[in-house]
Amino acid sequence: MWKYRHYYILLLPALLFFVFFHYVPMAGVILAFKDFSYAKGIFGSEWVGLEHFRRLFGSASFYEVLGNTLIISFYRIAFVFVSPIIFALLLNELRNVRFKRFVQTISYLPHFISWVVLGGIIMELLSPTRGVVNYFIKLLGFEPIYFLSSNDHFRGVLIVSDIWQSVGWGSIIYLAAIAGINPDQYESASIDGATRWQMAFRITLPSILPTVVILFIFQLGGIMHAGFDQIFNLYNPSVYKVADIIDTYVYRIGLVNLDYDYTTAVGLFKNVVGFILVILANVVTGRIREGEYRLW
Repeated sequence: MWKYRHYYILLLPALLFFVFFHYVPMAGVILAFKDFSYAKGIFGSEWVGLEHFRRLFGSASFYEVLGNTLIISFYRIAFVFVSPIIFALLLNELRNVRFKRFVQTISYLPHFISWVVLGGIIMELLSPTRGVVNYFIKLLGFEPIYFLSSNDHFRGVLIVSDIWQSVGWGSIIYLAAIAGINPDQYESASIDGATRWQMAFRITLPSILPTVVILFIFQLGGIMHAGFDQIFNLYNPSVYKVADIIDTYVYRIGLVNLDYDYTTAVGLFKNVVGFILVILANVVTGRIREGEYRLW
């Protein structure tokens, strides 16, 4: 450690960040088992055991929120997670370097815009009275669609806007993995008469599969996090039935209604489920090709 002390010093700020903002706050988890009182504080409040969890699992609204969270998360895995992989494969096939860089730059830009700003842009684009999308819908002779107030369309808006915001930035890791593939494999395949599509599916995709699996494990671990920032800036009471997720539910009950102990129980439940999913995913993928795809 002394030999590499300079590197450890550089690492120290990141370690301190995780200690103070991720590990120290874990002490607050005991609120899930207490009847919180402002006068007595976190550690002085009375213990109530599993009372908040009984309330949690006995609430009909919680199961609706849980269902929305899982459905939106599965949509994200099926579409948002896969999109950067496809985008990276397509970018890799571009031979014009300047055009490739232009496409990459344009695709990265939405990632650097906060969901507060993106939410406003999406609301204007989808506005039933002045939005560009509904303008073309009306030109085709159809009635305008209230995308952000419709239970049938809101989840679709979430997924499409999430792909737009994340596809470029998410492709960076896959492009880096593709750059590490030995070019001799492509030359050999070309000599054997393989087409570009055959090389993409027989060489490129299998070569980046370990990276895909590792990122999939991370994605699966966050399945209970369905995207608070995006949903909070786009949803409204008319779409709570399909859009209200655990994070927005915790925000309303905990911060708005000041029910801290109950929402701590909800958050603890969510994180325990995510932890179990990460462990299971790592065990299952670790059985593939003698642990080549295992995270740890």
